[in-house]
Amino acid sequence: MSDEPPRAAGRTARTAAPALLVTALLVTGCGGGHKGASAGASPAGGLEKLPEATTYTTLDDLPLDAAPAGRSDGTVVHPDNAVPVSAKPGAPAVAELPSTQLKGPTWVPVLESRPGWRRVLLPSRPNGVTGWIPDSGLKAARSSSAVKVDLGDRKLTLFRGGRQVGTWPVAVGAPKTPTPTGRTFMLASLAPEKPTYSPLILPVGAHSATLDTFGGGPGTVAFHGWPTKSVFGKAVTHGCVRVPADALKQLAQVPLGTPVQITD
Repeated sequence: MSDEPPRAAGRTARTAAPALLVTALLVTGCGGGHKGASAGASPAGGLEKLPEATTYTTLDDLPLDAAPAGRSDGTVVHPDNAVPVSAKPGAPAVAELPSTQLKGPTWVPVLESRPGWRRVLLPSRPNGVTGWIPDSGLKAARSSSAVKVDLGDRKLTLFRGGRQVGTWPVAVGAPKTPTPTGRTFMLASLAPEKPTYSPLILPVGAHSATLDTFGGGPGTVAFHGWPTKSVFGKAVTHGCVRVPADALKQLAQVPLGTPVQITD
C-alpha cells in the first residue's frame, strides 16, 4: 500500500482542455443535472448491461452507508480496470466501477474489508450508496487528509495527519437547495483553461437532494471558488460549497478519494 493516492490537482487537471469547462459546468450541482441511468436498465436491443458506478448513474440495488457520520481510516482504492460491484461479498454484480471518473482516475474510500473484498463508497445516486468490489486488481493507498464542512457554522476545516491545517468561512446551499449532509469523498478535479467563476472545480461523490436536473448534468456537489467574497458565510448556493481562494489552493492538494464529512 502506497502512502498517498494522486492529488486532486494532478496531471489531468493541469493539462485540461477547454472542453473541461463544459464538463465542469454540466457535472456540478452549481450548474448541472440530468439524473442518468438506473441500475438494471436495459439498453436498446434488450440485452442487460451493468450500469457504471459514476456520478451520472442511480444505483437502487445497493446498500446505503450505515454510518454516514463515521470515520474511515483513510484507505482508498483504484481499480486498474472496471470491476463488478455487488450488494454483498460474492453476490451477483449489479453495477461496475470504472477505472476513470470525469477524465481522471477513480479513487474511492474503503468503508469495510473482508477477505478478498472491499466495501467502498460510490459516487452515484442515492447519496451514500455503497458496494462490495473484489480486492484483486486494485491499487490501495492511504490519504492522511480529511475535509469537514459544518453547514450550521458555514465553515470548512481541512486536516492532515490528524492536525488542523486551516478553517475558512464558506457559502453553502440555500434553504431550497441545501448542501447534502453525510459522508462523501473527493471525486475529481476539473481545471478549465478559461475559467468563469473558479479556476478549479472539485466534484465530490454526492448530489443535490432537490435538483435532479439543472443545466444538463447530474447535479453533482462540488467545491469551487467564487469571485466575490461577500457570499462566504451565507447559505446561497444550489448545493455546492463556495470556498475562498486560499481554501481552494489547499483543497487542490487533497488526494482523490479523501473522505469529506458534511454535517448540519
